[in-house]
Amino acid sequence: MLKQASFTFFLVFSCCMRAESQELKHLTNELQVNVAANRVWELYRHLGISRLTAQNLQNVIRDVQVLEGDGGVGTMLKLTFALGNSSYTERFMEVDDEKRVKVAKGLEGGCLAIGCSVQIVRFDIIEKSSDSCIIRSDISYSVKEEFEANDPKPNIQLLAAAAHIAKTFLESSETSASL
Repeated sequence: MLKQASFTFFLVFSCCMRAESQELKHLTNELQVNVAANRVWELYRHLGISRLTAQNLQNVIRDVQVLEGDGGVGTMLKLTFALGNSSYTERFMEVDDEKRVKVAKGLEGGCLAIGCSVQIVRFDIIEKSSDSCIIRSDISYSVKEEFEANDPKPNIQLLAAAAHIAKTFLESSETSASL
């Protein structure tokens, strides 16, 4: 009886672990910026990059709302898009000042609305030298089994556009400051 219970527990545990460890797919964008990593991190670490992107892409993002929090861990952010009145809501799960890493988990909208079960957005600001760094934007996602044939994917283009906006903004303000 004990062996049967142990075997049953093992089977249930294995199934749960398989579901939890489902391999995530990744879409990644990297952009070099000729500004110190700490300056880029200050823009990315809380709400600055979302607001700057919304200001510069009004034809794409109609509104940015902070539903909860102040930009730190636990903050819930809702982006409403200009086309189709669709939206995407995420919660900041990690904001690491030492590693310059920010992670947000999608709660609704985005690829979750078209068949993904998980969407995680991660930003890494990677120092290359004292006056340059790389903005790495990564979306990790998993597709629900019943939607795999449709091959739904999140769109990395908005994060790539945000990185270009940050680069232009920071490099031009760096040039202005040195004049």
